[in-house]
Amino acid sequence: MNTVIVKISPDDINNKLIQQAGEIIRQGGLVAFPTETVYGLGANALSEEAAAKIYLAKGRPSDNPLIAHIADMDMLKGLVREIPSVAQKLMDAFWPGPMTLIFDKSEMVPKGTTGGLDTVAIRFPNHPIARELIQAAGVSIAAPSANLSGKPSPTLGEHVIDDMDGRIDMIIDGGMVGMGLESTIVDVTVTPPMILRPGFITYEMIKDVIGDVKIDKAIFTKPEAGLKPKAPGMKYRHYAPSAEFKMYRGEAEKVAEKIILLANEKADEGMKTGVITADQHRYLYENRLHSNITVVSLGDLEKPETIANHLFKTLRDFDKEKTQFIFGETFSEDNVGQAIMNRLTKAAGYNIIDV
Repeated sequence: MNTVIVKISPDDINNKLIQQAGEIIRQGGLVAFPTETVYGLGANALSEEAAAKIYLAKGRPSDNPLIAHIADMDMLKGLVREIPSVAQKLMDAFWPGPMTLIFDKSEMVPKGTTGGLDTVAIRFPNHPIARELIQAAGVSIAAPSANLSGKPSPTLGEHVIDDMDGRIDMIIDGGMVGMGLESTIVDVTVTPPMILRPGFITYEMIKDVIGDVKIDKAIFTKPEAGLKPKAPGMKYRHYAPSAEFKMYRGEAEKVAEKIILLANEKADEGMKTGVITADQHRYLYENRLHSNITVVSLGDLEKPETIANHLFKTLRDFDKEKTQFIFGETFSEDNVGQAIMNRLTKAAGYNIIDV
């Protein structure tokens, strides 16, 4: 397949290109596009055949639900059986934005989009290109992250090109996304509502709006524990770099000592090795690692949004460098840190060692 790649600035949207992309969606094709969270791989959410193309392009298991994206509230009404009052409160507080809500689906939504479920995941994105594309298509757009299944989610157009060039009809390169973590998912079909995937909209923020809310325990446990997460991206191996990735938890100085020892050992063996740290801890590694070891800071511990923004890009950069081993620090799980550590834990295959 010949993939059309176009650059569109969120600040100066080319209407002709957006209309072309919308027509591809209407005709049952696939278009990758930026959102405020990560890049999405879009198709007509109301077409069973189009949804099947998403699963094929990503190599994604077909029981993993897709998120339907809307551009206005009128679009929502046709997709769901009812809008619970608790959902209305969350929509009033966080839409448009990085929150996905799970509703009972209407007959209009095919089970090919919902992974065979009677519920549908819906998001109203707050990104100008995403919203213009949905408007141009005239239909809700099903859009999981635009990466090969299991790989780190894409936060740059070039990441999408790496994974999807030749597999889909069009890629809209809109530059770097703003957040770098997928949306928070909340199931409003259960009482109390349940967070199925953590994100930038945190448990504390949701609790402030609706009061009682629970978190799906399965999203923090190893798959062999017997609990199966319900949300997209949580059920299967995900976010993983090609390298063997281990994380170390404990006092910063002791963690650094352990990582320095192990990273230097791998470098001595001729292995391409990387280290993940934070701005405040970078000094601990200075002049103590072999010169061929790549040290990357994800960001500022006091500004966890910077860590979230660089997380997936860092993992992809290590892949491009053909890194064989990655040693990383853990981060606080407070607020958005919960989402950061959820993604890193899965990326490391639950390999977290206490020091």
